[in-house]
Parts: sequence; structure tokens; C-alpha cells
Amino acid sequence: MRHGKKFNHLGRTASHRKAMLSNMASSLVIHKRINTTVAKAKALKKYVEPLVTRAKLDSTHNRRLVFSYLQSKEAVTELFKEVSLKVGDRPGGYTRIIKTGSRLGDNAEMCMIELVDFNEIYGNEIKKSPKKSTRRRSKKIVQESESNEINSVQDKVENKKDLDVSSDKPSSEEKE
Repeated sequence: MRHGKKFNHLGRTASHRKAMLSNMASSLVIHKRINTTVAKAKALKKYVEPLVTRAKLDSTHNRRLVFSYLQSKEAVTELFKEVSLKVGDRPGGYTRIIKTGSRLGDNAEMCMIELVDFNEIYGNEIKKSPKKSTRRRSKKIVQESESNEINSVQDKVENKKDLDVSSDKPSSEEKE
């Protein structure tokens, strides 16, 4: 029975699993995004997020703890300098898993795991909201259009009167 055994063993021995997660975590910190299977990404998420939380407070003790997990000086430096600055105000959830489909050889579910604040590919474009148009006219526009209609009607009436008046008078051609 496997009571109380919550984490995924990933089909590997403890030492192999520890080495694999350490290498993947270092790659994730350095490259900000890696492609892997969904099962490994979920295991890596549980492995990396506490390390990023440790990196928020830069102390010798935290650096040594993180180094015991990552085993890479470059990754520790990157984590404490660049990553911790960007995620300093975030209360958790430092990684994102995006499923990318199935692998051709064995049909394993593949995904991309990335640090949330380091996405340069998508989500940075500014969404333009369409202009809101009303179906009714505003009162000011209605009043202006009514006054314009009244003025045009008055002009037409005056033009018609002028035509009627000019038609009553005989033209110079009709006199001859």
C-alpha cells in the first residue's frame, strides 16, 4: 500500500529523481522556460517554487539552502539577482505550465514550463478595447439635428416663396 506517499516518483530511483529535478530547476532558472513532459513539469513546479520563495530574502543561509538543491552557482546567482527582483511582490505561483500537445515517439503529453514574469513571447501586447457606441443619440446631438432640420425647412420655404414671387412677375422675355 502507498498510504501517505504523495509525490510522483517519475519511474526513477531517489538519487536519479533528485539529480534530474536539480538539473531541470537550474535550466529553468537560467533559461526561464523549458519544454518537458507534464508529469515532470508538475514535479518541477513543487521543487522550484519554494526555492523562489527563499530567493526573495537574500541571505547567506538562504543562498546555501538553495545551492544544496540546485548545485549550480550560476543558477543561484541568477535566481537571487534577476528572478527575485521580478517576483518580489508576488505571493506565490511563480511558474506556469502550458500544454503543447503530444510527443511523436511515445505520445507523451508535452508542455512548456516557464517563470511567470519572464514571458516575452505572448501576453505583452496591449489589448485595444473597441470604442463603445450607443444606439441612441445624445440629447445635444438630437437638439442640434432638429434645429438644423428646422433651418433647412425654413430655407426651403423661403426659396419657394422667392420662386413663386418671381413667377408672378413677367420676365423680360415674356414681354417681347
